[in-house]
Amino acid sequence: MSFYIQSVEIGGPRPFYLLGPCSLECESFVWEMARSIKSIAEKMDVPLIFKASYDKANRTSVTSFRGPGVKEGCRILAEIGKELNLPIVTDVHTAQEAEIAAEYVDLLQIPAFLCRQTDLLEACAKSGRAVNIKKGQFLAPWDTVNIAEKMRAFGCDRFMMCERGTTFGYNNLVVDMRSLYWMKQEGFPVVFDATHAVQRPGGLGGTTGGDSELAPVLASAAMATGSVDGVFMEVHKDPSKALSDGPNQIPLHLLEGVLKRLQAIHQAVRSC
Repeated sequence: MSFYIQSVEIGGPRPFYLLGPCSLECESFVWEMARSIKSIAEKMDVPLIFKASYDKANRTSVTSFRGPGVKEGCRILAEIGKELNLPIVTDVHTAQEAEIAAEYVDLLQIPAFLCRQTDLLEACAKSGRAVNIKKGQFLAPWDTVNIAEKMRAFGCDRFMMCERGTTFGYNNLVVDMRSLYWMKQEGFPVVFDATHAVQRPGGLGGTTGGDSELAPVLASAAMATGSVDGVFMEVHKDPSKALSDGPNQIPLHLLEGVLKRLQAIHQAVRSC
């Protein structure tokens, strides 16, 4: 099962990368990040889908930053995609948002907490856009089969499943690398979300903590399984100043090295 999002092949022989900041902090910031990440991706010759969220709807605290909202956020993302010739992915949270975002971006993303919401799955499936579905932290890997059946029932074959860790006690996640293999055996493209997998949900009391230094480690392990088609990583020029998910984002200045390592692992796996 493979398909294209613009020139990026999903499920083909080359791994693709979904990269960008957690949230659309402001217009100038997201433009800067898009240009910088595109430059690195071109240098490394890797397929890129740029990511940013217009609304962080499930923040820990009611006082936390969320974003500019669906209409303004999608306007900015669409302009970035057009000028930089980049496919764009963003999160949607309701059926109505899916309809709006589908007019502007190339790939709709369903957050993990919403991965079984049938109305949202249906709206995304019928939008005409490809869909990235985050596997809920509460689901077994084989439970994604039921999600896939919903998508196909709604007439959508252009979707992928994304592993982002499983709840492990309180305020912690763990990644079972076997899940990547099991999901891949079900016949749909598989993505590994390296940065959300190192979150410590609510771990800082009013905000989510994380272990960003472990994100490249887990990404490397995922690539070594030979079962992932793409890798998702949130990237920020200064994670310590990020308005959301700073503790688990990869610093921009480290991105080239991380991609180089992942590409080397991919080549080693393919040569075996």
